[in-house]
Amino acid sequence: MNLHGVDLNLLVALDALLAERNVTRAAERLSIGQPAMSAALNRLRKLFDDPLLSRVGGELVPTPLAESLVRPVQEAIAAIQSVLGVRGTFDPRVDHRTFTVVASDYVGLVLLRHLVRRMASAAPRVRLVVRPVLSDFVADLRRDQIDLALVPQELMPERLELPHEELFRDRYVCAVDAGNTAIGESLSLEEFTRHPHLASSGHPLPALGQRQIGSLGLFPAAEVSTQTSLLAPFLLAGTDLITLVLERLGRQLQDVAGIRLVEPPVPLQTITEAMYWHPRRADERGHRWLREQVKQAALEV
Repeated sequence: MNLHGVDLNLLVALDALLAERNVTRAAERLSIGQPAMSAALNRLRKLFDDPLLSRVGGELVPTPLAESLVRPVQEAIAAIQSVLGVRGTFDPRVDHRTFTVVASDYVGLVLLRHLVRRMASAAPRVRLVVRPVLSDFVADLRRDQIDLALVPQELMPERLELPHEELFRDRYVCAVDAGNTAIGESLSLEEFTRHPHLASSGHPLPALGQRQIGSLGLFPAAEVSTQTSLLAPFLLAGTDLITLVLERLGRQLQDVAGIRLVEPPVPLQTITEAMYWHPRRADERGHRWLREQVKQAALEV
């Protein structure tokens, strides 16, 4: 194929389309309109003489040719980015760039608010996209489809050979309604098992704490369950429920949620929040700047 006249930006569009398998989401990923992404898909179909994405039922499914293009496209984009990273510069004051970060609501409140404030003044044209911690985030990280994953080391697979750096540590404590006078500054084992519990079941972060409790042979009855750890403290008001919460988050929410933090009946292990990135990004100037901003924000936690 003669590259003369071929718009290399189509590679970026193709990468987004193959990753998202949805025109709207691919457009959002690149911060462009859906009509522009649809036009790019039509141009790609003509270029490859292949549908690339075919509608099956209610979703778009990649053709065999499209499946075979996934890795070569990723490698081509990485190579171009590597060249630009070596020869180019990154000036956060004037450059337009989008960084995609995977983080939980907990990290959002505890860490990212400091990062966003720093970026708003130091890099007004840099865009930050925060995605939730879903089950496939490790695969996305390995495919270099996200810039950073800000997650506990305890969540990462063993022997995961990706560069990373520790940011801060936190520990689980118990939270109760601020008006609950039946519980003192700490919980005994008897109180912990006798009182009803509020469990957060939909995210791996609270599951880490509950796993620790279970490993100690403690299985308190959960009368209420929520799929978001951020909501749990707000559901304690006016009840005698107990929930596990990471201490840094609990201290931020204790006034607005009307809760009080108490010591668990036994010490629980700390978690270590870290940032992970793809090796290709290690020396890229813009990425190094982003990592430094995250490290500085972590000092404010």
